[in-house]
Amino acid sequence: MKNIVLTGFMGTGKTAVGKELAGRLDLKLIDVDTEIEISRKMSISEIFKKHGEQGFREIETEMIKKISQNRNVIISTGGGAVLKQENMDILKAHGIVVCLMASPETILKRTEGNDARPLLQGKDPLGTIKDLLNFRKPFYENADIVVDTEDKTPLRIAEEILYKIQDSEV
Repeated sequence: MKNIVLTGFMGTGKTAVGKELAGRLDLKLIDVDTEIEISRKMSISEIFKKHGEQGFREIETEMIKKISQNRNVIISTGGGAVLKQENMDILKAHGIVVCLMASPETILKRTEGNDARPLLQGKDPLGTIKDLLNFRKPFYENADIVVDTEDKTPLRIAEEILYKIQDSEV
């Protein structure tokens, strides 16, 4: 079985759905951001402050290359991993890429009060979410499968992903 790779904007449910899929399939869940934090011994926010977004994206690509060498795992990426074609090429070569989507309002609700989201620390987080989603939309749509997470539980989303994977020829 190919890896199942979860992409999508922050707050779309990648971690919760990843845990659900890992449990149902008895597979390991590997979170790219968590692995970066462990390897660099600092939080994503600290990496952004120290190296900037570009520096973080380079570290992210290194980690995606490393993690993608695994087989039969669930991989949860950071929301911006799709912006770099190299990342998508690596992820697609070793897995089925699933993008989770949600409305800007739902994303704001799910991420409110979380200081670990460096891109949402400005005065207008909803506006930032809308702008980033609009910019990233074509990148997210490059996934093999797209799943809307609005008003669905992680269990329901996991079931939908498994159904779509079985139904597709990916």
